Amino acid sequence: MEDRFIKSFEARVLKTIKRHQLAGKGKSRRIVVAMSGGKDSATTAYLLRKFAKRLGCKIAALYINLHIGNKEGYSERCLQAVKKFCSGNKIPLHVYDIKQETGCSICYIRSGVQQKLKLKNCAICGVVKKWILNKEARKLKAGRIATGHNLDDEAQTILMNFFKGNLMLNVNSGPATGIIEDRKFVQRIKPLYFMPEDEIRQYSMAMKLPVVYEKCPCAIDSYRIATRRFLNKFNNNTKRRIVDNFTGMLPLLRERAKAESSPVQYCKSCGEPARNNVCKRCMLIKRMQNNKIYK
Repeated sequence: MEDRFIKSFEARVLKTIKRHQLAGKGKSRRIVVAMSGGKDSATTAYLLRKFAKRLGCKIAALYINLHIGNKEGYSERCLQAVKKFCSGNKIPLHVYDIKQETGCSICYIRSGVQQKLKLKNCAICGVVKKWILNKEARKLKAGRIATGHNLDDEAQTILMNFFKGNLMLNVNSGPATGIIEDRKFVQRIKPLYFMPEDEIRQYSMAMKLPVVYEKCPCAIDSYRIATRRFLNKFNNNTKRRIVDNFTGMLPLLRERAKAESSPVQYCKSCGEPARNNVCKRCMLIKRMQNNKIYK
């Protein structure tokens, strides 16, 4: 019974990768997996490594050490799990240490920003991590960044933005993200886009992947938690219908977004792609630095 589940799970992920051309073409076939230490990114890395020869791609892993908690805290436990996983599966691992690079942890940055702006923990962390991922993946000459986003994650995001009255916020979503090509953008892909979270947990346990199953202690966004609780009342088929319905609309949404989009700019502070002359990450860092507490 377990063998049947494993084969079915792997076949469905491979189908998603092939149907949506997530492995890339030519020089873009180097994929960097954004590792968190959790089950989703570990499963993503494991399967891409397993399918690498068949897909003609090379796999590497990137872990961003945000220093959440003390020496034995959440980030350290996740780092050790990632190291064990990559060593066991012969996947090159690159670690970005936010303290070494910026001089402070994500908690320090977040606290400084929140003195000025009423932003959720995950919103701040998300902006910083996306900036790091794009920049570091480019250094590693990656054509794609693979993340562990799953069916539950995507259904939650779709509903959250629907409740906000703006589905256009999802325009950069999908199995392969982005509507604008640019030399400094590394496209993100989501091989587990159609896979339910409970099946990913089952698969990671069946394969005995070394992962941390606990949630990030800073993930206390009440809006997403409320949406997750609401969606968990429904089965996986309902979540799949939400995502399928959205992906059916996505081409039209992207056409509209392209027509309304402005040319890509580059942040005058860091040089990374931005919608304005200063990117979101640099705006947040500036807010933190302007706070008297952090001067």
